[in-house]
Amino acid sequence: MPEVNWEEPFCGEGNSCYRIGTDAEGNSYIAVAGQEEYFLTDTGEALRRLVRDIKAGKADHLL
Repeated sequence: MPEVNWEEPFCGEGNSCYRIGTDAEGNSYIAVAGQEEYFLTDTGEALRRLVRDIKAGKADHLL
């Protein structure tokens, strides 16, 4: 597993907590808090877009 620098968990309503992280090569990661060994990775822009959509209520069912 790459060395990921995880941010503090972001928790919405209920149990939907997730973490975002980056590595030294500029890749971005997102995982359910507490299960960081199972993550999605993509470009930083793709994950920023996902987070913006989640916060806007467009994609909350994905997490």
